[in-house]
Amino acid sequence: MMPGPSTSTPLDLLGDLVANARKAGADAADAVLIDSVSLSVGMRLGELERLERAEAGDVGLRVLLGKRQAFVSSSDRSPAALAELVERAVAMARIVPEDPWCGLAEPSELATEFPALDVYDPSEPSAEQLIHMVRRGEDAARAVVGVTNSEGAEAGWGRSGVAIVASNGLSFGYSVSSSSLSVSVLAGDAVQGMERDHDYTSAVYLSDLRQSEDVGHEAGRRAVHRLNARKVATRQVPVILDPRVARGLVSSLAGAINGAGVARGTSFLKDKLGRQVFAKGIRVIDDPHRQRGLRSRPCDGEGVATQRRAVIEDGILTTWLLDLRSSRQLGMRSTGHASRGTGSPPSPSASNFYLEAGVITPAEMIHDVPDGFYVTELFGQGVNGVTGDYSRGAAGFWISGGEISFPVSEVTVAGNLKDMFLNLTPASDLELRHGVDSPTLRIDGLTVAGR
Repeated sequence: MMPGPSTSTPLDLLGDLVANARKAGADAADAVLIDSVSLSVGMRLGELERLERAEAGDVGLRVLLGKRQAFVSSSDRSPAALAELVERAVAMARIVPEDPWCGLAEPSELATEFPALDVYDPSEPSAEQLIHMVRRGEDAARAVVGVTNSEGAEAGWGRSGVAIVASNGLSFGYSVSSSSLSVSVLAGDAVQGMERDHDYTSAVYLSDLRQSEDVGHEAGRRAVHRLNARKVATRQVPVILDPRVARGLVSSLAGAINGAGVARGTSFLKDKLGRQVFAKGIRVIDDPHRQRGLRSRPCDGEGVATQRRAVIEDGILTTWLLDLRSSRQLGMRSTGHASRGTGSPPSPSASNFYLEAGVITPAEMIHDVPDGFYVTELFGQGVNGVTGDYSRGAAGFWISGGEISFPVSEVTVAGNLKDMFLNLTPASDLELRHGVDSPTLRIDGLTVAGR
């Protein structure tokens, strides 16, 4: 066995690991190190149910011999373990099938500038702080008239340090953090029926979270407003999606333009590049450089530069989301969307992905609907990424005469994403709170299936 690295920093450790892989016969190699720590708290009915702190660290090595590659990871950083990691990776790479599309970035493809994105909160909350947050949130929810039980409140905090070194010259590291709070409660009783709902907030900085009382009160309000829900007769009507469910539609777009699926031919948008996919005027943005963005990143997982892109411009699909492998398959260049862990190959993923706001307010949008369905929750996974067929259980409120009329549950909303995208209108209420965001959306021509 070759001597293991003796290092003091993550970049030094990875640099030695890559050098040793080259000495062992690898044509090229890269290594990733991820260290993380997290703290989470759960409370129900005022009683602490969970208090957990976790720390983890992994090192992953990828080696390439010609067009063969292998991945090995370990949480053990002792010299002997890292030496064994190199031996195993090189041995595996000698026997795996060839992959004609694998390979590191060319040096000319590597990012040369790494923008400061303010994605790391240096302060660490105490367990007492998180307990205080969840208690205030659940108390506020239970104080809403009509709330009869609680599913609990949870708060979490975490930070991760990421380092990447490759034999093509890449050497870079950065840190990220995130915080969250959620509250879920029940309203009603066995006689009138019971309904549950929730609210949550997430941010890079703990101080950027919404107030606990606001989150709790909103969760309680939503649950109470859903009481005495009815079914409705099956019909085709305009459907309005609340922002928290509209985000799922935007996620479906991100999945459909993922280069890996496009290269396999398994996306319903595989032949739509450069063509009209949404109505004119619609823009969808992928912005890896948003300050304090939950999915912001200074470069991608292969060291390729990231940049803000309008993936939909005036309704036209302008680009796929590509890593190096999928870009080679499609005869294109990487768009800097590679994401990776320590034990698997890179794959494309969106960064801060959102549909831009329109000009009409949600109230005006509802007022313009004589008969329709305002959706506040969707259930199930009824989205076919190959055909675009869409069918999901839904709950929300019926719109009559341009006003919210009564709560609705136990119905299904169905259509096809290609038609839904083309018949979509955004409202003006976009808020960038998550990694995927959307304003309120109106979609005409959907089928609401009930009784």
